[in-house]
Amino acid sequence: MPETDYLKIPQNRVGALIGPNGEVKKSIEKLTGTILDIDSDDGTVYITPREDMEDPLGVWNANHIVKAIARGFNPEVAKKLIHDDIYLEIMKLPLYIGKSKKALARYKGRIIGKNGKTRELITELAEVDMAVYGKTVSLIGEMDNVMVAKEAVEMLLNGSRHKTVYAFLENKKETLKLKEFKDLVGIHDDKIEFKDGIEFDEETLE
Repeated sequence: MPETDYLKIPQNRVGALIGPNGEVKKSIEKLTGTILDIDSDDGTVYITPREDMEDPLGVWNANHIVKAIARGFNPEVAKKLIHDDIYLEIMKLPLYIGKSKKALARYKGRIIGKNGKTRELITELAEVDMAVYGKTVSLIGEMDNVMVAKEAVEMLLNGSRHKTVYAFLENKKETLKLKEFKDLVGIHDDKIEFKDGIEFDEETLE
């Protein structure tokens, strides 16, 4: 049986993790088959598997859900991580832009955009959830989508113009749609065959 795990979260996120009347904490415990022991004074969260826990990944899942809430996500969004195909990616901004507080504020502003437009477009076109909190940008979604959103954020951090990033996202969305279609109908190469035997390359179809 997995041992107790622990992590520290920002103190100002403890309330979000516990929730009104402890409802968020209880729902995570029920969902993951674990017990959360939260130290409100220093933000340490201990995650212990229940004795009757059936899912061996329960502690791991609970850890990621807690981590997502700690990084600014709404608990309901964070709980999507219970699904095997949903991932959490945490980007530490100082690794990209250094430790300057002015640079941090400027680049967070670029990622969020005026009235939140840029963040909204990234989440919509890449089909992910995003949280910009403290010195991090975090993403939740299917792996391919998370990687697209991460690349878009990295482009902004590297100085790309917003319209360049939007064009990249539009293009990637079409690529992912095509991949999804091909997976659905069982096509695993670069050619689509029609019943009359004529082959079309993808480039021809564009």
